[in-house]
Amino acid sequence: MDEDVLTTLKILIIGESGVGKSSLLLRFTDDTFDPELAATIDFKVKTISVDGNKAKLAIWDTAGQERFRTLTPSYYRGAQGVILVYDVTRRDTFVKLDNWLNELETYCTRNDIVKMLVGNKIDKENREVDRNEGLKFARKHSMLFIEASAKTCDGVQCAFEELVEKIIQTPGLWESESQNKGVKLSNKEEGHGGGACGGYCSML
Repeated sequence: MDEDVLTTLKILIIGESGVGKSSLLLRFTDDTFDPELAATIDFKVKTISVDGNKAKLAIWDTAGQERFRTLTPSYYRGAQGVILVYDVTRRDTFVKLDNWLNELETYCTRNDIVKMLVGNKIDKENREVDRNEGLKFARKHSMLFIEASAKTCDGVQCAFEELVEKIIQTPGLWESESQNKGVKLSNKEEGHGGGACGGYCSML
């Protein structure tokens, strides 16, 4: 069934409570939005195609644990991509991004994990964090950046697709996992670190 799937990727969504992590996740996986959503979703799977490559995403939400600071190292272990979310109408959620980055650095098992910063709730009027501030913060920490609205759908698909595209362009992040799952990599191309074709030709 999954023969044409290039790889399975573990993606995390982190950020302060109430910034809309579950809403972003549900908008991306199920194309739904519930303004009354209180219960946090903790795990979703979705297969997407980026640049002709299919990737199965296992997307992990924090399941409300950020309120109690009980996120464990196992949550972070093995992740290839992470989406950090803040609410553009709540400056405190932006200020606390540093704490999340520190936690990520402490527990993450990879140095080359791909990070995407998402400023959510741009559909709201009372903005407290300017787009340029978000962009500046993202650049400082070598992150991708997008503003989005889970409510209107703006930027949601793009955030996940860009993250996956960047991961696929970093073969060291996923190739060993793929080999273990039976994806065949040709010996000829394997050692070329991507070469002119960006690593896509390494699959038979």
